[in-house]
Amino acid sequence: MKRRNFIKNATVSGVALTGIGSVLNATASESKISNSAKFKLKYAPGLGTFREHVGDDPIENIKFMADQGFRAIFDNGLMGKSPELQEKIANELARQGMDLGPFVLYADFKTKSFVTQKPEIKDMLKDTMKKGLEVQKRTGVKTALIVPGHFDEGLEYGYQMANIIDNLRMCCDVVGPSDLKLVMEPLNAWTNHPGLILTKMPEAYMLCVAVNHPSCKIVNDMYHQQITEGNIIPNIDKCWDHIGAFHIGDNPGRNEPTTGEINYLNIFKHIYEKGYDGVLCCEHGKSLKGKEGELAFIEAYRKVDAFEV
Repeated sequence: MKRRNFIKNATVSGVALTGIGSVLNATASESKISNSAKFKLKYAPGLGTFREHVGDDPIENIKFMADQGFRAIFDNGLMGKSPELQEKIANELARQGMDLGPFVLYADFKTKSFVTQKPEIKDMLKDTMKKGLEVQKRTGVKTALIVPGHFDEGLEYGYQMANIIDNLRMCCDVVGPSDLKLVMEPLNAWTNHPGLILTKMPEAYMLCVAVNHPSCKIVNDMYHQQITEGNIIPNIDKCWDHIGAFHIGDNPGRNEPTTGEINYLNIFKHIYEKGYDGVLCCEHGKSLKGKEGELAFIEAYRKVDAFEV
């Protein structure tokens, strides 16, 4: 069976759409879940999202995503893959006309890193940025994710933010000539990441303004920001010029859109109408297990991408 006909013929492979209840409505038309209908925005599943259908091979995952209408992927662990595999992934994405979302370049949740001026920390950050440039050369990736690290309980908040500004500018100077964008991520301290220094969009916005470098951007993780502050659309508007990527996840549960309280249909319509052409990483789990969960994942994105334009 051709991969592009898999969803349409799911019952043949033993995956009955009607067995998923209200999540996958049996009255859904073929066109609604057809791979021929490309998504309006570049929602980017992670490599391995569809392993129940196509296994763990990254190339088969990319092919499956493309066949189902996705226009991008992301891989947080890209930096840890072999150079040969990085190039293979990049070549397949180019063949499919798909984008690659930000990979994790630096995200140590326990270390007091960007908040300090320790020479050994600054040297480590510079070396890490240079390693990120090697990944960019092999893959053409446009954005790399950084997390400024843990709060320093022994230093005033203002001094810590000044140190972050200085270290961010240093890192941007390293990657700037190659036009790699560093997207810093505010993360919630209530549910997932207690103790981090950067938790809110206004803080990230302030850092971008202060650093004043074209490589300094924000990844707006809407799951984290719903927990931390809400007000998602107004914060998108206020930070718009500095947003380099989005992360998706519903709350509570951090699963696919439509499983929680966030109105992603309205948010995606708003982002689309603002002309966004970047990647939105599907950095979340699935509300159902197995192949049913993967089908529900696809159907959820069909629903929230169904806004009128």
